[in-house]
Amino acid sequence: MTIVENGSEKRELAGKRALVTGGSRGIGAAVVRQLLDAGAEVLTTARSATSTVPEGAAFVEADVRTRAGAEALASAARDMLGGVDILVHNAGGGQPYKDSAAIPDEEWQDALNLNYLASVRLDSLLAPGMRERRSGRIVHISSAAVLTPVGPFLHYTTAKAALENYSRGLASELAPFGIRVNTVSPGRVATPGGEATREEWARLALAPGQTNADDTTPLGRDGRPDDIADAVLFLASDRASWLTGSNLIVDGGEFPRG
Repeated sequence: MTIVENGSEKRELAGKRALVTGGSRGIGAAVVRQLLDAGAEVLTTARSATSTVPEGAAFVEADVRTRAGAEALASAARDMLGGVDILVHNAGGGQPYKDSAAIPDEEWQDALNLNYLASVRLDSLLAPGMRERRSGRIVHISSAAVLTPVGPFLHYTTAKAALENYSRGLASELAPFGIRVNTVSPGRVATPGGEATREEWARLALAPGQTNADDTTPLGRDGRPDDIADAVLFLASDRASWLTGSNLIVDGGEFPRG
């Protein structure tokens, strides 16, 4: 978004430094593009050095599932950006199983590391700098699927539920230091990774020849990566200056509320 001050144009995140995990494709890449368009300096990550990222963003290879990976990423962010004003945790995911009993222990641990503990670790490393500056914005990407958890994805939705609870607590802790912590929970978004996951779930869950009749949201379409990036940009901007501890569900009405 471009704003006008005293007759001159200024992009609303000009001068801000942003770190986005998992920014090489899908929702993460859309978030990176929107932050860049708003004037932020952006560093993003992926687990593979061969990943491509939106033009204009800096890139560092990082595996945020481990403490060592989080420490290396935080150090790179401080070296490359000089500090982080906006931290967006987008890295996440999980593959479905036939039912919850089929999920092996290592997949439970991997889901917790990727979808929950990665955020805890990176926040703990970068939030102190925000506290010193008494300013910062942290956005955690969760999932609207937490509202109706099912067995095949229970490792994933359990980790995301923990992330949402943690986000609310962290928001209360950091608010006195001018740091806002919010969550965005996407519904069904059309990305290559999301489509592959849904196809695998259908293969496991549906009988031969059966189709999933519930194939649209109440708003009549799947989400687009920019639908989620719009929400992240809002929460990262001063337009959300009185918003912290919130969970913004962006799902086209797909999941029931309350």
